[in-house]
Amino acid sequence: MTEQLRLMAVHAHPDDESSKGAATMAKYVSEGVDVLVVTCTGGERGSILNPKLQGDKYIEENIHEVRRKEMDEAREILGVEQDWLGFVDSGLPEGDPLPPLPEGCFALEDVDKAAGELVRRIRSFRPQVITTYDENGGYPHPDHIMTHKITMVAFEGAADAEKYPVEEYGPVYQPLKLYYNQGFNRPRTEALHQAMLDRGLESPYGEWLKRWEKSGRDERTLTTHVPCADFFEIRDKALIAHATQIDPDGGWFRVPMEVQKEVWPTEEYELAKSLVDTSIPEDDLFAGVQRP
Repeated sequence: MTEQLRLMAVHAHPDDESSKGAATMAKYVSEGVDVLVVTCTGGERGSILNPKLQGDKYIEENIHEVRRKEMDEAREILGVEQDWLGFVDSGLPEGDPLPPLPEGCFALEDVDKAAGELVRRIRSFRPQVITTYDENGGYPHPDHIMTHKITMVAFEGAADAEKYPVEEYGPVYQPLKLYYNQGFNRPRTEALHQAMLDRGLESPYGEWLKRWEKSGRDERTLTTHVPCADFFEIRDKALIAHATQIDPDGGWFRVPMEVQKEVWPTEEYELAKSLVDTSIPEDDLFAGVQRP
């Protein structure tokens, strides 16, 4: 028999947890797993992407507070715990050449020092499984890439009493598995795109696939497909809770729910590190971890 199962999802901004692996988290919560979302930044520099809320003076002047409230609502919907690392959003630099990142932002922090804040949470929460982004950040936002960097350091550092002393960071602990979120993968996108066309519906993925083709982006290895279609509605509800970021009438929701559940009823991950024996492909993030 093993102790209580625990899953930690490390994300860059509030709303990332609801767009990447949310149905998986809700599924595990329903099974009695403890789930903690760790949010690295407050999302202070995120643009207001919902056109219905653009130009709202209160939101513009209180974006940090507004996004915290949105996160609280999404957390309640998903049934997870949530903690802030307290770093400052780096923003998404645009232009050619790209402007420098703002002083004091998350992406400019010392990686080992920033990872120490995550080590503290890992040692306290003691997750067997951690999810985060790959080395490209899922997409190349500086905060997503930094989230990857600190999670990789913290996965090893949580068990290293010399690098992160017990007196400051708590008793050492070694997580067993580390995954990269790969929900926005090409096979899923192509399958849903074709399903929409086959039903005579307009697909939101046409331009997306064209850009994918031009980018020459390497395909990631999808090792783990977690069946979680019963929790897609919860995922969408949590996503809509991030009202400043998500337009409920936007592209996120153009594929009918019944089509999503029929054509692609899973969320995907790439197993990056495992200290337990498991066989690929998996259908469970806790595969190889002894269940209570």
